[in-house]
Amino acid sequence: MTPSRPGAPSRLPAREEVSAGGIVFRRDGERTFVLLIRDSYRNWGFPKGHIEAGEDPEQAALREVGEETGLGALAIRAAVETIDWEFRFRGARIHKTCHFFLIETEHRRTAPQHAEGITACRWATFDQAEQMLAYDNARAVLRQARALVMDLLTPSAPPASIESPAT
Repeated sequence: MTPSRPGAPSRLPAREEVSAGGIVFRRDGERTFVLLIRDSYRNWGFPKGHIEAGEDPEQAALREVGEETGLGALAIRAAVETIDWEFRFRGARIHKTCHFFLIETEHRRTAPQHAEGITACRWATFDQAEQMLAYDNARAVLRQARALVMDLLTPSAPPASIESPAT
């Protein structure tokens, strides 16, 4: 066995973590807002957290969004994206997978979960949110969520009528 040298990449496998979260949106007249949370490092992102034993990703997303933001009346409208990334935490490599869902609410009042490091919640337009988000992968998820919201809000065209030729 060759000892590793200082600064060499770790050969230890990454610990696997699976989370679920939501891109929460609400309508205010003709305007649509999405909810961002700010963590203890002052980074803006989306509410998310670990999937607990016996939960599916959708249940975990609804639970975590409610816990972290204080919002109620949450409804999943669509799956958005599953993303993954690696990071280091307290010297350990973590490989994180997160399932994101498009979640609608009519409520606007939030209550950030300070005990979990959520320092603020903020409603923003899609354009504002894209500027505020701390990470590129979150911006990509936001763009996909925006397209899904636009599809939900755009009335579908009536089916084309087929007329038989005059005889």
